[in-house]
Amino acid sequence: MKRVERARAARRMAGRETAVVHRAAALLLEYPTAELLEMLPTIRAAVAEVGEPARAALLATVDALAGTPLTDLQARYVETFDLRRRCSLYLTYYAYGDTRKRGVALVQLKQAFRDAGWELADAELPDHLAVVLELASAEGAQEAGLRLLLEHRAGVELLRLALTDAGSPYAGVLVAVCGTLPPLAGEDREAVARLAAEGPPGEDVGLEPFGPPLTAPGAGRPAPVPVSLTGARP
Repeated sequence: MKRVERARAARRMAGRETAVVHRAAALLLEYPTAELLEMLPTIRAAVAEVGEPARAALLATVDALAGTPLTDLQARYVETFDLRRRCSLYLTYYAYGDTRKRGVALVQLKQAFRDAGWELADAELPDHLAVVLELASAEGAQEAGLRLLLEHRAGVELLRLALTDAGSPYAGVLVAVCGTLPPLAGEDREAVARLAAEGPPGEDVGLEPFGPPLTAPGAGRPAPVPVSLTGARP
């Protein structure tokens, strides 16, 4: 999808329900903590007001998190997102792999956040999906965040497929997020097929297509913040 098309699509997608879905998804994709578990009833209540299929998909994840001991959740999170090569939460990894272009892309993403009026904390990487989703849910910055999601549409879709194939409880989050985005078509569909077959740039095709990201496990992961599903960053 070209830049002008992304901008038009972002304007069409923007709205309160999309913002609530993306804010809930951002929270659910954080590293599990006691604070996050305390937020689950609030997330559940907010999600109950959105339409299907996003509601059922997000509630499935909420139920899974609520029904699992915290230490088990933390171990599962690390095993899923930090150790599985096809389940990276860092969107630029899908597009650029471990190449110099990824560093350039991260700088450009940080600038996109600044242009939207956000200054990220030093520990936050701008390509972490939870961080992008938070931007996409924020009042006054929603379209900017949506454009970033559309720019990395192939990576988001591949993550959905990987989590679904793995039977991960986090698959529901990606199902809900992808449901807010336009259907895959054209270049985005081709990019997903290419990534699935070859992996990101710089990797050996046909061997281990998805090597781990440059970041160490947990690096750049957003810390839990007070829950707000109104589209505004606390």
